[in-house]
Amino acid sequence: MTVAADREYSDKSILFEDVMPGIHANGFGYIGDGRSFAFHTQRNQLVVEVYRPRLAGPVPHPEDVVAVAVRGLTDIDVTDERSLMAAVRDAVADAAPVGRPGSKPAP
Repeated sequence: MTVAADREYSDKSILFEDVMPGIHANGFGYIGDGRSFAFHTQRNQLVVEVYRPRLAGPVPHPEDVVAVAVRGLTDIDVTDERSLMAAVRDAVADAAPVGRPGSKPAP
């Protein structure tokens, strides 16, 4: 497990607050633009959720999810912290926006 020290980061950077490698890998952190993210493994996939900025409380709710990325675990060494963090960093960058019921599609 890794816990990051307090530090400044740029708009495009990703700060990992906690990373737990292994078969049940999970963790969370922050993106430089104010959003936060969390990841976990589920079946044979890495699931990354990006949350909206300025959450109301310490635990995000399903409606706080603004983007999601899902990756297969076949090419990710979940026991290696650096490999896991690189896969999460790539997934955050490629996360697809989540549509909301009743919202209009983007033009």
